[in-house]
Amino acid sequence: MSEGRHSRSRSGPDLGHEAALAAEGLVRVAGVDEAGRGPLAGPVVAAAVVLDMARIPPGIADSKALGPEARARLCAEILRSAEVGLGQASVEEIDRLNILRAAHLAMERAVAALAVPPDAALIDGNLVPGALRCPGRALVRGDARSLSVAAASIVAKVTRDRIMVDLAQQHPGYGWERNMGYPSPAHRAALERLGPTPHHRRSFRPVHKILYQAKSVTL
Repeated sequence: MSEGRHSRSRSGPDLGHEAALAAEGLVRVAGVDEAGRGPLAGPVVAAAVVLDMARIPPGIADSKALGPEARARLCAEILRSAEVGLGQASVEEIDRLNILRAAHLAMERAVAALAVPPDAALIDGNLVPGALRCPGRALVRGDARSLSVAAASIVAKVTRDRIMVDLAQQHPGYGWERNMGYPSPAHRAALERLGPTPHHRRSFRPVHKILYQAKSVTL
């Protein structure tokens, strides 16, 4: 399905794209977004959110525009008021499939986790995952344009951050509780010093480089 005529709202995400789909008879719309394409470690996490139009929490915005406390508060409110499905793709799946396909797999799993299949899904990005259980519409910068996608971006981000904080306790020294697995200078330095963990993505260049160097030394 094509993106449609609606342009990005200047005041932030709105319900224009959901309304356009409702006009086509697609009333139950899930916003779908993922978190974790860029990190060197940890899974990619996706959320699918079907908002209750009578109980939309105020303040929903692109997760990147919100601070941690606002994201956590809104995530809790979204989980209380909306239908939410979560999906993950593991580090092993990321390395085997590539990060784009793994992100799409997480999105497919998030939509499949909804108790009732949606009539359609608004997907953040320019591609629709191939195995969605409903029609999909790609929406570039969807987290800044659609309230449903913005809600999904918040839930996915908060869920993944909590996973990384938990993993940081199991693997101290990499600063995952602060960098969430992204390639910050401190994370890169720790990777050089301590080597990769089982949660590092072997297919990502900085990790692959360290593994290659270690293999060369042992030969």
